[in-house]
Amino acid sequence: MEAGGYGAVRPYIVPETLEELVGPIRGVVSLPHHLDWGPKHSYDLEQVGNARLMYMRVIRESATPDDLRRFLNASLLRRLWPELILPPRVRVLWLDRFPELQRQAA
Repeated sequence: MEAGGYGAVRPYIVPETLEELVGPIRGVVSLPHHLDWGPKHSYDLEQVGNARLMYMRVIRESATPDDLRRFLNASLLRRLWPELILPPRVRVLWLDRFPELQRQAA
């Protein structure tokens, strides 16, 4: 393993476009166990803290683009992006593909 640990070599999924992210923007969303193995699997998207936590988990743990499409929404992602705490490599991968997220945060 490289010096940066597992996070430095782990495969992360990034969608081809933000427009393909058509997941819900409101309501309660329950994540499957492969995305959230902790005690809390349901997130009320109308509570910013819940939405932020769910987005961080989905972005970090998705193994397929389908997970991203199903649970993330482009407009909500744009609003939450500046507040998401993500591994540095994940943030770089997403910003390399979607530099507008950085501009959104500025």
